[in-house]
Amino acid sequence: MSGEGKRIGFVSTRFAGTDGVSLETLKWVQVLEVLGHESFCFAGETDWPEERAFVVPEAHFQHPEIHKLNEDLFDDYRRSPETSRLIEKLKNLLKIHIHNFISRFDINLLIVENAMAIPMNVPLGLALTEVIAETRIPTIAHHHDFAWERQRFSVGAADDYLRAAFPPTLHSIRHVVINSYGQSQLALRTGLSSIIVPNVMDFDSPPPEPDGYAVDMRDALDIPKDDFLILQPTRVVPRKRIELAIGLSIRIEVPNTVVISHSSGDEGSDYSNYLNELIDLLGANVRFSEDRIDHKRGKTVDGDKIYSLGDSYMASDLVAYPSSIEGFGNAFLEAIYFRRPLVMSTYEIYHIDIKPKGFKVVEFGDYITEDTLSRVRELLLNPEMAQEMCDLNYEIARHHYSYTNLERLLAAIISISIGD
Repeated sequence: MSGEGKRIGFVSTRFAGTDGVSLETLKWVQVLEVLGHESFCFAGETDWPEERAFVVPEAHFQHPEIHKLNEDLFDDYRRSPETSRLIEKLKNLLKIHIHNFISRFDINLLIVENAMAIPMNVPLGLALTEVIAETRIPTIAHHHDFAWERQRFSVGAADDYLRAAFPPTLHSIRHVVINSYGQSQLALRTGLSSIIVPNVMDFDSPPPEPDGYAVDMRDALDIPKDDFLILQPTRVVPRKRIELAIGLSIRIEVPNTVVISHSSGDEGSDYSNYLNELIDLLGANVRFSEDRIDHKRGKTVDGDKIYSLGDSYMASDLVAYPSSIEGFGNAFLEAIYFRRPLVMSTYEIYHIDIKPKGFKVVEFGDYITEDTLSRVRELLLNPEMAQEMCDLNYEIARHHYSYTNLERLLAAIISISIGD
């Protein structure tokens, strides 16, 4: 590949906050800058600098018209003519905006982040597919999860759209997945080949030493002084199985508080309502802290501190990660990066792709056993043992999931996509 830097356009429904796609995209941007490329973004919401962003509200999965479409598309096997007409209207509108985005920033490579994998915004996926077909612009489709991996998309009236654009089969698109299961299922279901690029952290640059900013974090979250802090660094959605972390907190019989860092996101409030009822029933100490924890530090509208996700890891004594399904596991890598012990479920991708690397964590399957509780207590009460485990995990992760590995893979993929 030539040394000339490329102008790369990232596209998704949202680039903001602490969701996995947004965070992983920022890592790609950092590595691409090292390789000499310049990045811009197209989305329905973004916290990127204004001069590098092209915001179109209809690209967001939470836009009222997109929400209305999804209610009809993924309810039963029949959609209304009005839904079909609205999809066509929004697709054409988004096509115009995507063309303008490419023109305004002189984009010569697109990287589509999940917008052609999971149908959160069907018109956006269709619009991207048509723009790519019409322009033959080199494209990397970065797939974090697919429609067939989510139960809520298993019944719907969008099969024709899913086959056309989630993902599309176009010669100018290189497909990237984050795990071997995604690679095999993509090939089986669509015949498409793909490259595995796992999630990463900058393990070659350890986290900075505490600077005093978060010294008051426990007080701000109303955590008793002598409690252990158990961090559940995930969104509040059913597949994260937060009820298991809450149950564990009661059963380990040492004083602790569970801190949940993220909001419910795009899957409604029913699950969080259930958790609140469970917390009241069990008398657990749990803090929903999405208003005080974000991907970077800042201030609330009332002037209170917002702590970074890194601050929350550094303040924790244990990370709970009881998910039943994960595309890869950002929270796993983050806990390893900040050298925190983990109690976690052996979800499929962890079992297949990650565990064989040799990581040491407290594992459980469908439920938490007495052995799990005993090992968690041992780690909390023996910090030297926990530190030894964390140091080993860090070195394993640095070998397999560093920015250095990502740089090598991205350089090769871009070379294949654009050529000399």
